[in-house]
Amino acid sequence: MSTPPQGKLALPKLAEMKQRGEKIVMVTAYDAPGARFAEDAGIEIVLVGDTAAMVVLGHEGTTVPVTMDEMLFLTRTVTRAARRPIVIGDMPFGSYQVSDEAAVENAIRFVKEAGADAVKLEGAGPSVSRVRAIVAAGIPVMGHVGLTPQSATMLGGFKTQGKTAEAARKLVDDAVALEEAGCFAVVLEAVPAPVAAEVTRRLSVPTIGIGAGRECDGQVLVYHDLLGLTEGHLPRFVKRYANLSREIRDALESYADEVRSGTFPEDHHTYEMPAEELEPFERMTRSPTTSRASAQPTKSSSKPMNVQLPAPRSEPPLRKTSSP
Repeated sequence: MSTPPQGKLALPKLAEMKQRGEKIVMVTAYDAPGARFAEDAGIEIVLVGDTAAMVVLGHEGTTVPVTMDEMLFLTRTVTRAARRPIVIGDMPFGSYQVSDEAAVENAIRFVKEAGADAVKLEGAGPSVSRVRAIVAAGIPVMGHVGLTPQSATMLGGFKTQGKTAEAARKLVDDAVALEEAGCFAVVLEAVPAPVAAEVTRRLSVPTIGIGAGRECDGQVLVYHDLLGLTEGHLPRFVKRYANLSREIRDALESYADEVRSGTFPEDHHTYEMPAEELEPFERMTRSPTTSRASAQPTKSSSKPMNVQLPAPRSEPPLRKTSSP
């Protein structure tokens, strides 16, 4: 990997934060404004999540439809604005499942074309091999176990994972396998708090929880969820820190009302014209029809007319001919 830009949070700092017991903050972002807000808040990690499928691109209840090209576009907008946070590109469904080679190629695209600092992929099993290959190519990888939305159908929907002793043991083993493959951190989603605590204890790399209890080394929430931009049912692990959907709707309704009533724009929203320019402009435009008519010669003055004069009595009258 190339040297991080000046001011960029170095990846090893995350492990140091874990050792010191300092909590790591991660949030999703999908555009430059969101990245700037995260930067201003001092957030350590910005995830350009495949949740964009639902909260940005309009797909309902699934992250699967979002494409590589869409994820690259969104990641580029974030990396342009995020200077200090570590920016992670979330590898979409289909971008790494086929083979190690395809996984490496698409991870390279995130770094080379979109400017991501690292990538994230879901699951263990075959994903362990993918992690190992991507890390070997020099690209940092964040793992993700528990509820993995890309395979939610196989898991029976968006449900808590690791609730039985056997399932919990496998989840711990999967997290350990991801660390051994080279992951610098592991997301734990919708996992019982005691299970997440055990994973956090077992791993030397940070765990980032979402619905996994307070014992994780850090937490992540979806930008739209925590700001109240998402409406309807939300998972129980979501805490709203604002209600921006209501504020945005109120603002748009006020704008529409003022446009229709003519109260917007007001004088202080408009631009003035110097008086010495306004007066001649008004003269030039006061009566454009009259000005054009006076500027053009009339038909009677521009074309000669045949005028018949009375002929002498001794001569026969002239016959009318066609006009020239």
